[in-house]
Amino acid sequence: MRFSQFAGILGCTTAAFISIAPIQVEAATFKVISGVTSIDRDHEKILSSIGLDLTGTNQTVAPIPSSYLVGFNIDSLTNFTFSDEGGFTPLSGTIEHTGTVTFNKDITVGDFSIGFSPGRTVTGASGLVLRDTFSLNTILFDLIAPGLVAFDGQNLTIPDVKLLISPEFANILGDSELTGLFAGTARIDAQVTAVPESDSVLATLVAGVALLATRFYSQKNKCI
Repeated sequence: MRFSQFAGILGCTTAAFISIAPIQVEAATFKVISGVTSIDRDHEKILSSIGLDLTGTNQTVAPIPSSYLVGFNIDSLTNFTFSDEGGFTPLSGTIEHTGTVTFNKDITVGDFSIGFSPGRTVTGASGLVLRDTFSLNTILFDLIAPGLVAFDGQNLTIPDVKLLISPEFANILGDSELTGLFAGTARIDAQVTAVPESDSVLATLVAGVALLATRFYSQKNKCI
């Protein structure tokens, strides 16, 4: 390898390191352990307008607030961690739920998983997605996370999480033009616990390494 080539790669690698904010290993890290994710009543109305009528539920719970349509328990498989350093910052893992809903007496989805999926192309989406793990095993909705998050050290409330129909779900419905259609609002009311310091440092480092790798490959591609 010529020195000029090596220098170019080194320059890109350095740029990738510089472009990443310093990893705050001392930041407080928390893990979601239980709670309820609720869907508002507009969700039912909007889906009904495209031919999906809610005809049944199973293992669902009372929503929060009670004026919402339906709630899904956050279950013990959840491993979602976040930092409160400088505001709510997702680090890793997913929020897992129990409960299903049936549309048109035929399509049953549920046991939803909320997590981060990089590279999503839906306009305005945050990268957070809601995936059905019961039957279709695909992303149903891209999420627009709100700017307002309430956290008191033990309870996390994320209101007004907007749901957008995903490209995958639109294709299943047979109409790609439904991609990005607003499909209602979700609300997450979760109980959390602080992650022990050693686990906190590890989770933060893992998140930092993942971000570093993404930035590195991005910078490398630009330099090729």
